[in-house]
Amino acid sequence: MKKLFVMLLMLAPVAAFAQKFGHVNAQEIVQAMPEFAKAKTEVEALQKQYEADLKSMQDELQKKAEAFEKEQSTLPDNIKQRRETELQEMYQKIQQSYQDNQQALAKAQQEKMQAITKKVLDAIKSVGETGGYVYIMDTASGIPFISTTLSKDVTTEVKGKLGLR
Repeated sequence: MKKLFVMLLMLAPVAAFAQKFGHVNAQEIVQAMPEFAKAKTEVEALQKQYEADLKSMQDELQKKAEAFEKEQSTLPDNIKQRRETELQEMYQKIQQSYQDNQQALAKAQQEKMQAITKKVLDAIKSVGETGGYVYIMDTASGIPFISTTLSKDVTTEVKGKLGLR
């Protein structure tokens, strides 16, 4: 019994050091993915479309405001008031469109990144399970220190799992 207890005490430190820890740079992996480049291009195209639509609306408002400025002195009060109201409504519509566009842009970006992030996380989990790692930390998330002697960088393994170089 005593021998068994002594053996367990001697093996305990070995078991503690046998744990494997890894670290990965998920941001580097995401940026290397073709899906990320495609998503970025799609979001940028959507942003340009929204900007063009807003510019068109602003140009129209500008033209109407200039026309109103020129003829306002000759207009009757009821028509002048109606045109001022129209200009205010157009301005509010532009403001609302801008806010709606920002929300739609953020939603589109989130939806596209969600699929990419899930794919990366699944690859990290797979590498962790295959390699027998206890933890795999993401260095891109701002971890202040990771000992490279106690932790292995598995970024290339995760990239390999995703078919990246």
